Amino acid sequence: MSGQQSADDARTLAESGFYWRERDGVKVLVCRPLEDAGFANGFSTRLGGVSAFSLGHDLNLAGFDEDEAENIYENRRRFLATFDGEYRLATVWQVHGDTIKTVRTLEDIGNSEDRADALVSDLSGILVGAKTADCVPVLLGDSKTGAFAAVHAGWRGTVRSIVRKAVEQMTATYGTNASDIIAAIGPAACGRNYEVGEDVIGEFGENFAESEKYFTATRDSHALVDLHLANRDQLTAIGVNDANIFTAPFCTMERSDLFFSYRLEKKTFGKTGRLLSVIGRT
Repeated sequence: MSGQQSADDARTLAESGFYWRERDGVKVLVCRPLEDAGFANGFSTRLGGVSAFSLGHDLNLAGFDEDEAENIYENRRRFLATFDGEYRLATVWQVHGDTIKTVRTLEDIGNSEDRADALVSDLSGILVGAKTADCVPVLLGDSKTGAFAAVHAGWRGTVRSIVRKAVEQMTATYGTNASDIIAAIGPAACGRNYEVGEDVIGEFGENFAESEKYFTATRDSHALVDLHLANRDQLTAIGVNDANIFTAPFCTMERSDLFFSYRLEKKTFGKTGRLLSVIGRT
């Protein structure tokens, strides 16, 4: 990356509500408004790890079928070391659905093979995480109750309104008022590059009254889809203040120097790493 590009990134990030935190070569994207509200948070990059993907020193944080377990655990250790304080990581086995796991006790952290695509909690000392490699990660923090959530929203999760359901789960479990939520939408395949077919277009049409706003036609029965916008709309529709929603200005398909992209790398290299987006209480 050139010095000018790096400066441009920093300026764009500041305007979007984000900044870089870098420790020992591990680079993490942080949402400042979430941090200011008392939430440790971060969107990982692929930099500073030990896995042998296309860069050769990748910070792969999941995907045990495509990487050695010792690599992933070392990468997670390095990633967690970028946070001040001691945190335990809570993740789930993601299945592109709309199930949400509530982490009520420390014992709930141990079963990481629960099938779900979002986690909510209000426990201290943990970070809940969403694993992605083009799908949309969304972090939610309730500035009043201290509850928080990490959401994995691919196109299937978006169609099933998983972000809205995560807010509803926070409300039911912790008394969250949507107007008190600060949301960070992380790096993902963006509407300039993420092409889908008529099956996806059709499912959006069945679930959203104004679904056409999320698509830009490309070729016959295909279109680019803007999942960032679709998830933002779900948040505002349920009462999250638009001014409290911050979207990272990065497309994973455009910036493979920083992020893993399933669509680009799976075809080229036969495998891809996974990013991790986390949030917890400071």
